[in-house]
Amino acid sequence: MRVVMFTGKGGVGKTTLAAATAALLARAGRKVLVVSTDPAHSLGDALAVELSGEPLELEPGLSAAHIDTRALLDGSWTGLRAHLRTLLAGAGVDELVADELTVLPGVEELLALGEVRRAAETGPWEVVVVDCGPTAETLRLLALPEAMSGYLERLFPAHRRAVRGLLAGLSGAGREAQSAWDRTIDALDTLAEQLDGLRTMLADHRRTSIRLVLTPERVVVAETRRTLTALALHGLHVDGLVANRVVPRPPSSLRGPAARWLRVRHTEQQAVLAELDAVPVPLRTAVHTAEEPTGVEALLEVAQSLYGSSDPVPPAGGAPEPLLQVQRTAGQGKSLDSEFELVMHLPGAGVGALDLSRVDDDLAVTAGGTRRMVALPSVLRRCTVSGARLSGDDLRVAFTPDPAVWFR
Repeated sequence: MRVVMFTGKGGVGKTTLAAATAALLARAGRKVLVVSTDPAHSLGDALAVELSGEPLELEPGLSAAHIDTRALLDGSWTGLRAHLRTLLAGAGVDELVADELTVLPGVEELLALGEVRRAAETGPWEVVVVDCGPTAETLRLLALPEAMSGYLERLFPAHRRAVRGLLAGLSGAGREAQSAWDRTIDALDTLAEQLDGLRTMLADHRRTSIRLVLTPERVVVAETRRTLTALALHGLHVDGLVANRVVPRPPSSLRGPAARWLRVRHTEQQAVLAELDAVPVPLRTAVHTAEEPTGVEALLEVAQSLYGSSDPVPPAGGAPEPLLQVQRTAGQGKSLDSEFELVMHLPGAGVGALDLSRVDDDLAVTAGGTRRMVALPSVLRRCTVSGARLSGDDLRVAFTPDPAVWFR
């Protein structure tokens, strides 16, 4: 079972390429669902059909749907929000404050991602192709499960949820009140399990991958490189770049102003694409078509020119290297002369701003316009940061033992 997520700067054609990829996979005999989490809901326009939240079979093996986040919000989240208000009110939080605390930013996107996971795990499809929103929204979407898990754990720690109805019992509440507490804790535990499932799905590089769609323009390529770094920072796997609307080389016999424009545009685009040679991610190109491709047959032509005879979603390779690696660079055992390096592989980190700071047992890393709190391995929590450097695409942070806590 594979999940392939297409994203890119708004207007680069990610919806068209996601739909084209799904159509080619279906024609090759694989059972495919292409689904949109983009609020713009242009997937139906690309396929030339009316779509809803329920998968519609367009032809044998190919189904499509739009995720209706408003319906999800009115359904599952409304009940959970009521449970959260109950728990906060029981802990002595003012009713108005409790109501505000349960309005969580990004919950619609989170519910959409949950629907993708549900489709992948319970549906009959071999591949789920996801047409995501533009890159900024997608980065927020993919970071939400981890951020929401942290929010939930700080607000309602798991060890406190495990003591079911304790506060209700201590306050002398009756059986009905304790039953309400139990239902609330059950709802929170269910949310925690769902968040953990989403994090597991996104972190499984053999199952889930992301494709960045771009057009050969320097502004777009710069954003793509930042996105690549930001996704790597969150431990997410990008399996390919797709350059869309590439102008073909005009024949030498062509003359006139139009021919000059085509040659200049082609030369400019090739120079921009050459800048991506250093990016350690496979690059494919889709030729700019004279007509906008809509409908399955037109999308198939785009996909065939993009992938040729190769498999659009080949079997995943072995497990990738972990995001974090700790290397001892000096000393042995628990000696104070020990030195360590924390290595993070961040493609493209060298071309943008990079910021580091130590916050208790976490390392706050900002790269590609994205900040992430990275939990330090236990051995490094007893150390202090002594330096940092970039080695290619590897961020290397040096640590030395803190004598005050090293032998604890």
